Amino acid sequence: MGAKTGLLAYAERDVSEALRAAPAPDPEQTAVLIERLYPGWTVREAEPSSLGDGCYPPYGTTYATSLPGVDIVCDRRVMIDRPSQLAAHLVEASRGRRLVLHAMHSVVDGLAFAVWEDGQLIRSLSLSPDSGVMENIGEPFPFEAAYWAGEHPVPHNPVWSDEPYPLAFHPLELGEDALRALLGFILEGAPEPDDVDPYDVGLLGFQLTDPSNPDEVSEHDAAINEAVQAMGLPRRFTYAADGSLIEIDRP
Repeated sequence: MGAKTGLLAYAERDVSEALRAAPAPDPEQTAVLIERLYPGWTVREAEPSSLGDGCYPPYGTTYATSLPGVDIVCDRRVMIDRPSQLAAHLVEASRGRRLVLHAMHSVVDGLAFAVWEDGQLIRSLSLSPDSGVMENIGEPFPFEAAYWAGEHPVPHNPVWSDEPYPLAFHPLELGEDALRALLGFILEGAPEPDDVDPYDVGLLGFQLTDPSNPDEVSEHDAAINEAVQAMGLPRRFTYAADGSLIEIDRP
């Protein structure tokens, strides 16, 4: 699994229907959306993308589209450990609508999703194997039931760890089901007939700079580079004759 997301969807109609019928992004309406969600920020146009490619944009880049009844915004700034702490003005913009946050990161097996109805949080879940369950608010949705019932255990692979997987299910598997149930598409796995193709949904690109923190992007990139330099050598694996994974000796 390698899927990553960082997106918000504001909806006053079924999201999958809106995405399936999505016209080309409207520059004027999308610009209004960006101005409403990022008031006072410096905005520069960037290359466009699609929902499939742009749902995890480079840090500092935002992809968005304003469709009839649905607004989509993709921005890594919304990838927070506790969705209930989403910036108040982003939640306020959902008054009279449903707001869905979906944030998933394959490197750390992390998943966070949340739903607000008319500005009121009704469900938030955030978890990863390293941090455990960081937030679990509200009643689980029906698509979660099989996971909490233990029907999707993670097989133990001693090559990766001496210990069993620390969660009862894999967050990324639940993350894909959350995408399908809440937004009508998936990124990995076998699509179903009714699934929207996210690569058919166009998004406009923007470079956004927060006036209160104009060095945010460069500071973020520097922190990432420092973390990469501190990492050890990568581990390489291949398949044994019985299908198990074995580590390849380093040169």
